[in-house]
Amino acid sequence: MICRKCLIGAMAFAIAPFFNTAIAQTVQQSPLAIDTPMVHDPVMAFEDGKYYLYCTGHGITQMTSTDRHHWTIKPDGVLPGNKIPAWTRDSVPGFETHIWAPDVIKYGDKWYLTYSCSTFGKNTSAIGLLSNTSLANADGWKDEGCIVASKGERDNWNAIDPNIIIDKKGNPWMTWGSFWDGIQMIQLDRTMHVKRGAKPMTIARRHAVGDINVEPNPTSQFAGTNAIEAPFIMQHGGYYYLFVSWDYCCRGSKSNYRVAVGRSKKVAGPYRDRNGKDMRQGGGTIVIEGDKQEFEAAGHCSAYSFADGDWFVCHGYSIPKNGVPLLIQKKITWTADGWPTLE
Repeated sequence: MICRKCLIGAMAFAIAPFFNTAIAQTVQQSPLAIDTPMVHDPVMAFEDGKYYLYCTGHGITQMTSTDRHHWTIKPDGVLPGNKIPAWTRDSVPGFETHIWAPDVIKYGDKWYLTYSCSTFGKNTSAIGLLSNTSLANADGWKDEGCIVASKGERDNWNAIDPNIIIDKKGNPWMTWGSFWDGIQMIQLDRTMHVKRGAKPMTIARRHAVGDINVEPNPTSQFAGTNAIEAPFIMQHGGYYYLFVSWDYCCRGSKSNYRVAVGRSKKVAGPYRDRNGKDMRQGGGTIVIEGDKQEFEAAGHCSAYSFADGDWFVCHGYSIPKNGVPLLIQKKITWTADGWPTLE
């Protein structure tokens, strides 16, 4: 079921206790400058000479930079505890202030920030929406209610990890998902809520339907083995590229997260990997994974065209720092046949 205000949600695979160390940065009483920020699920935007980074954290962690190397952390995040909409707690029992996996996009004359409300190990989540006229207006975020929500006994998908893409005709679409039946997509209207009559559709899975040769889920007895989440769609050269994260995050140095990609001429797919395999049947071409030297694993990505080129952004679990998630940025180069590779 889809909602405009607030419904009930589905489970998430997002944050483990070790990440609290990183989040502690955001509760400093004064802005904290840092060159190698600890982040989980990072997204970026650029406005008036400044980069804005948003990621998982209490009230949504926010950082700013003029060069994407030296970052200043906003002490109380986007939504201090007393500004988190009341509907989120009503809709998601057990949810408090730890908001997962935001996404940010400009559409028309407004910025929109989507975010995930859930609790670990429970099949209850909701995706919320904020709007603002400028990213620099820290107090300007307006609650726009709930976009979608899911409930464990009702839905076979998980309302977390949102990403909004604007198609070639100017229509917004949202992808989301984690485990269960994989990555979902739905068309939105011009208010960034679900278009009347639209229904969720699955556009990517970790494994082919009916495949029994899969790794057991070491983190949840409820979510199943469809270990795919964190969709992000980028346009390039006439294609839409769907990036997804495979396998398991949030276990520090035990994580085996990695990113795969497929592409389609149509925003709703079908998305196929470099070998032509449909991502609904487990297709995907690996983009990044742990190098086992600097990072054990890497995932939950976003991708952007900035003035200095196309860039891939994600977090990686640092081996020297005992599994702490750090920001990774890599420049994208494109092969002659139009596939992304990372420098």
